[in-house]
Amino acid sequence: MRRTVLTPKFIASIKATPGQRAEHWDAIVPSFGVRVTERGTKTFIVYRRWPGSRAPARRSVGDAKHLSLAEARDRAREMIDLAERDIDPAERQRQVKIAEQRRRQATFKAVVEAWLASDEVKKTRTANSVARETRDAFVTIWGDWSLTDVTAADVAAAIRAKATTAPGQARNLLGHLKRFFGWAQAQHSYGLEASPVAALKPDRLVGKKVIRKRVLSDEELRALWQAIEALDYPFGPLVKLLALTGQRRSDASKARWAEFDLAKKLWTIPHERYKTGMSHLVPLSDNAMAILESLPRFRSGDYVFTTTFGKRPASGFSGTKRRLDKMLHGKMTGPWVLHDVRRTMRTHLSALPVTDIVRELVIGHAQPGLNQIYDQYAYIDEKRRALELWAARLRDIVAPPPPADVLPMKRVRP
Repeated sequence: MRRTVLTPKFIASIKATPGQRAEHWDAIVPSFGVRVTERGTKTFIVYRRWPGSRAPARRSVGDAKHLSLAEARDRAREMIDLAERDIDPAERQRQVKIAEQRRRQATFKAVVEAWLASDEVKKTRTANSVARETRDAFVTIWGDWSLTDVTAADVAAAIRAKATTAPGQARNLLGHLKRFFGWAQAQHSYGLEASPVAALKPDRLVGKKVIRKRVLSDEELRALWQAIEALDYPFGPLVKLLALTGQRRSDASKARWAEFDLAKKLWTIPHERYKTGMSHLVPLSDNAMAILESLPRFRSGDYVFTTTFGKRPASGFSGTKRRLDKMLHGKMTGPWVLHDVRRTMRTHLSALPVTDIVRELVIGHAQPGLNQIYDQYAYIDEKRRALELWAARLRDIVAPPPPADVLPMKRVRP
């Protein structure tokens, strides 16, 4: 096999020979050359024995019209190196194409939607909020990206940006991504070899988690109650119910009429959407019953607090909070959130003749240790008494009785 140091000029000078195919072999890269057909088509080739075959064969490296000599030599060297390691270059190329196709199909958005539809998310209490927050915060940015193109630096930048205005939400969003990428990696279907967020720590990106201890004073609670009196349905009655029952905002806002037994004055929050994974029974005080009995009912859906005629639960709490902040300007001693109302209620329970276990059960905290396994008593009567006591205490705070030394004025008949 005669060899020549192939050059671009030499390749350009090769002429076609009618009825004949010519091959010129390179003196620099063994087994590499250029083939010229009788019509003048020039193709870079490699001639050798390939894995799985006993006889040598020619394989195309690329069209000399579109591929430079330097690139062709590099590709030929790679093909020869793979063959010497008993790897078929054609099979390797096929696998690379499949991987690239999967990479293009496995967009961040497509994989997120698959995760949200999985039982890992769909059957959890927070499925709706996880879906909404993940789509709003990340799919809007990386939706069309390949999943494997999202890096730790991309995630860190997005979380830090959110942390400047909402550190608590930023921490939650990072938690969503950790769950998502962990799930995607475990599927072994999206080409994700390692989670890009595995090494990211919330304390470093967001800062140390601040445990809120804010409890509203009686004056603040009174001002808040007066403010929510001015709120229309659904938000005014909803916040009142939160104050009277001490339940979480999401539990009340997503409540359905089917959960309430008004004859027994009992609200059962189903296990599917309760934080502990167990049903939670909330006895209803007379004040709570009065709120529920004043609410409208809709034929279109069963949600108690709604702006869509019962079809969907109420949303838009950030706007409601801004309205309350305006009404409460100068009346609160510091920043506050709706969850502070729940903490305030629990604090007041400690000042009432209620046992500690009942106080915790009222707001849905699990019993400690083995009690949650062996003590299956529901404490309905005890919780009802505690909530009635709290309703009376709240009534005295928001509408305090006149001082004992002030006598009501008698009407004098003319």
